[in-house]
Amino acid sequence: MPAPGENLRINGDRLWDSLMEMARIGPGVAGGNNRQTLTDADGEGRHLFKRWCDAAGLSMGVDQMGTMFMRREGTDPDALPVYVGSHLDTQPTGGKYDGVLGVLSGLEVVRTMNDLGIRTRHPIVVTNWTNEEGARFAPAMLASGVFAGVHTLDYAYGRKDMDGKSFGDELKRIGWVGDEQVGARKMHAYFEYHIEQGPILEAENKQIGVVTHCQGLNWLEFTLTGREAHTGSTPMNMRVNAGLAMARIFEMVQTVAMENQPGAVGGVGQVKFSPNSRNVLPGTVVFTVDIRSPDLGKLQGMRSRIEAEAAKIAAALGVGCSVELVGHFDPVTFDPTLVSRVRSAAEKLGYSHMNLISGAGHDACWAAKVAPATMIMCPCVGGLSHNEAEDISQEWAAAGADVLFHAVVETAEIVA
Repeated sequence: MPAPGENLRINGDRLWDSLMEMARIGPGVAGGNNRQTLTDADGEGRHLFKRWCDAAGLSMGVDQMGTMFMRREGTDPDALPVYVGSHLDTQPTGGKYDGVLGVLSGLEVVRTMNDLGIRTRHPIVVTNWTNEEGARFAPAMLASGVFAGVHTLDYAYGRKDMDGKSFGDELKRIGWVGDEQVGARKMHAYFEYHIEQGPILEAENKQIGVVTHCQGLNWLEFTLTGREAHTGSTPMNMRVNAGLAMARIFEMVQTVAMENQPGAVGGVGQVKFSPNSRNVLPGTVVFTVDIRSPDLGKLQGMRSRIEAEAAKIAAALGVGCSVELVGHFDPVTFDPTLVSRVRSAAEKLGYSHMNLISGAGHDACWAAKVAPATMIMCPCVGGLSHNEAEDISQEWAAAGADVLFHAVVETAEIVA
């Protein structure tokens, strides 16, 4: 029986073929994917993943948030499982690897264990979390947030997309409402493998990111209320211009982020004008400010300043201003033992590596509230993600999956 210290590798060709086959579901318009959560394409991707898991001998559990838990039994019926996973949903203009790499690499870990006849004391559970992206239903990492007790099930079911459709109704519509109570499962450990979504690993010519922390995040949804009026016939000094207030707030957010360097970011990714007509000043503008930092004090200070200055900007223009926190998590420190295990696996396999702080939020951030957790990252070309041009190499994908395999098998305790 192979020992966990041996230089074993996953099947890189099989992993890559699985990534390419999944990418055919929910194609984008420029080579990527549009497989947003709880769409028909999401449902189709889930069924494909289930077929692969069935073939690998895994049993399925689904909770009330639609999260899929695919279990490989261990030799000890009382041992808690080692969980490994990520998400299959994408951004509207998403790439083929964000999230998907982590789920299918978890499956590849199991397939490789099957090939090699490896048994472990702890079960291994490959997980597809529902609505990690938050693109259709804010906030991001919604299902893992309910799992960790951060959100209630009712809150999650009531979240609505831009068309007014609720999460709960859409989950029923695609047929993936499970009967498991969310969060009832207990974890021995949680691993998540992901593309970096940033340029550091590629720039430093490193194959593996050993993720030690994840920076905190606040999503602030602003609603500005002005007065609809004709853009051609309304004098400049008589306008109540919500669009102008928005523009000034955008500039202010940039200033606040820059004045908190290093270790802080801020920007706006989503805007909705109403009535959104070329010759009508907007009566309402809704947009979301995304601020992040690994320093909790800095993150809190940025939020307070942005909210206060936005209120002043709006008031000076006679525009109404309200703000809602629609997404939030504090900075996360990942489990030192698991982090060390990832680093040791990279060293054993001869892969170049470096410590990283994740700039993006991940389901691992919520999993870390209920169990020891950590992450592994591989480079992505140009640091580009949340874009259909997102790209990685087959070699990068396989290297991270090799590290994942060794870290998971060691944690699950191989049985001779």
